[in-house]
Amino acid sequence: MEEKKGYRAVGKYLMVSPKKVRPIADLIRRKPYTEAVAQLEAIPNGGAAMLKKVLQSAAANALSQNKQLDEEMLYVKELQVNEGPRLKRVWARAKGKRDILLRRMSHITVIVDELAKVGE
Repeated sequence: MEEKKGYRAVGKYLMVSPKKVRPIADLIRRKPYTEAVAQLEAIPNGGAAMLKKVLQSAAANALSQNKQLDEEMLYVKELQVNEGPRLKRVWARAKGKRDILLRRMSHITVIVDELAKVGE
């Protein structure tokens, strides 16, 4: 039987490009939960707000499933920003022509775990 991998939350079909979210995700990966939330609040980016929302959801899942946990005991174990489907939009150009705009979506997966398990 496998050991539990942590507490997870997934945000799907978020209207922000994965290319814009990944640099922010790199800043908070493997950091304590409280420090990660503080950093995300300071970043003036729409992707940071979505990432913070998913991170808070993962922490809420952890606190509801394990009543002995506290926010200071959590850290960001795993953070993935994957590409979702693309919306195709038409952009009118000169002489009756058109270009295709691709509105990219993201799937963000956050797994938080207890700090005590880091050394194991």
